Amino acid sequence: MSEPHQDGAPLWLPGRARAFGYAQDLEPLDTGWHEHDTHQLLYAAAGTLRLEVGGALWLLPPQRGAWIEAGTPHRVTSGRPTRLRTVYFDASVEGPDSPCCVFAMTPLGREMVLHAMRWPEEGASDRQAILFFEALAGLCREWGESPLDFRLQRPRSEELRRAMDYALERLGEDPRLEDAARHAGVSGRTLSRRFAEETRSTWRQFLHSARMLRAMELLSAPDQRVTDVALEVGFESLGAFSQAFRLFAGETPSDYRSRSR
Repeated sequence: MSEPHQDGAPLWLPGRARAFGYAQDLEPLDTGWHEHDTHQLLYAAAGTLRLEVGGALWLLPPQRGAWIEAGTPHRVTSGRPTRLRTVYFDASVEGPDSPCCVFAMTPLGREMVLHAMRWPEEGASDRQAILFFEALAGLCREWGESPLDFRLQRPRSEELRRAMDYALERLGEDPRLEDAARHAGVSGRTLSRRFAEETRSTWRQFLHSARMLRAMELLSAPDQRVTDVALEVGFESLGAFSQAFRLFAGETPSDYRSRSR
């Protein structure tokens, strides 16, 4: 007999795991567009994932997690090696009230996701696992109440995708539109037009937002100095970086670093 839930519904379906962990260490990744009949808690223990849902593109470093509701089309990519750690929940589990919700991953959340890997598919049917995953789903609902709205516009064309990928791998090098266009196989004029049509922004606006998101990722990591972060995302002046970050995030880099840790 299954354990009762607070609302009287069973915690899991007989003979089927209600939740399980899935671990993969991957080289460059592209899942293609797909969807699951389960909810998904997506997390990178190392590396940075790019998550596309609808018209949005999120960057998911180890400081962020994403809840993807069952039946939601999405695509996950990464240009570098990544340690993917995912938790799948039965669609009957109550999670954040959104098709896709990106939130800050707390130290507790990180450890719980890593701990969930001890229960692979079809292996989470004992009482300990049931209670564990019920608690994790509850935390996801709590984290989902404070989502992170910082995102990029998702490209629709393959040419713009290649140009964006080129820039995201070279944020500290001041990548030029002409070089990105050459990498994407189009002219600079065509690439500028693609940005306007597909993202309603310019190359410079995209580059600036991507740098700020990358800075947020770096500032959340241990032992990172604000000066080093400024240089890594392409700023030669600490003052210019601090001003740009404050306008983008609403707080100074130092305050953000202290809060995110």
